Formats: sequence, C-alpha cells, structure tokens
Amino acid sequence: MRTLVINFLIAMVILAHAVFTGCQSSADKLEAANQNVEKEKQDLQEAQKDANAVAVKVANAEEWAAFKTESEVKIKDNQIRIDELKVKMSKPGKTFDAMYAKNIENLEQKNKDLKARIGAYEANQSDWDSFKREFNHDMDELGQALRDLTVNNKN
Repeated sequence: MRTLVINFLIAMVILAHAVFTGCQSSADKLEAANQNVEKEKQDLQEAQKDANAVAVKVANAEEWAAFKTESEVKIKDNQIRIDELKVKMSKPGKTFDAMYAKNIENLEQKNKDLKARIGAYEANQSDWDSFKREFNHDMDELGQALRDLTVNNKN
C-alpha cells in the first residue's frame, strides 16, 4: 500500500509540474495579447498609408499642361489689369489714396504668388485634386478682388 501511495504522489507531482510549466500565466497571456494588438495597429497604419498613397491622385501630363496653360493665361490677364490700374492711378486729374495703391500692390503680390505656386507644383506634383481646387479658389478670389477694386461704390 505504501508503494501505491508513493507512486500516486510521484504521479501527482509530475502531473502538477506538467500543468504549471506547460501553461502560460495570465500575465504572460496579457503580454502576448498586447504585443499582438501593437503589431495589428502597425499593420493597420501601414495599410492606411498605402490607401492614402493610392487616393492621392497626381495629374497626368495632358491634364497638367491644359491646366497650366489656362492658369498662366489668367495670371497674365490679371497682370494686364493690374498694370492698367497702375497707369490709371498715375494719370493726372484723378486722386487716388494710399489705400488704393496698397490694394493694387497686394493684388499684384497675390498674382505673383499664384505664378510661383504653379512652378512649385510642377516640381512637386503631390495631391492634384486638392491643389487644383485650392488654386482655382485663390484665382477666383483674385479676379473678384480686381473687379471689386475697379467698381466705384461712391455714389
């Protein structure tokens, strides 16, 4: 009987050892789960970057050439209108205030900035849709400002 009890205790010790060494503790399981979560987050971020890169559309050569030509024509037209305003301002007989002259200078600077943005995009060519939308908006604002400057609101 004694050998039976000793054999039983030895079997229990071996079984307990196998159970405790074969299973992970809850802390180990938690750490492994956290590592998996971090890895999945990184994978998700990489997938989002890839998706964003695909979503950013670059202008094709024909579309860019047409847009650039059209924009340069508008910029030249704006510059002609600005030059006409400067000539009109310098003619004797009409008095223009300093604010009017400052507005003309600001409009001329905006026109130069638009021309520079065209050159900068040509070298960079990043997000075409965003650039086109913002550039057209700024071009329209400049055109409206030029029209508003020539309107006589003093009745």
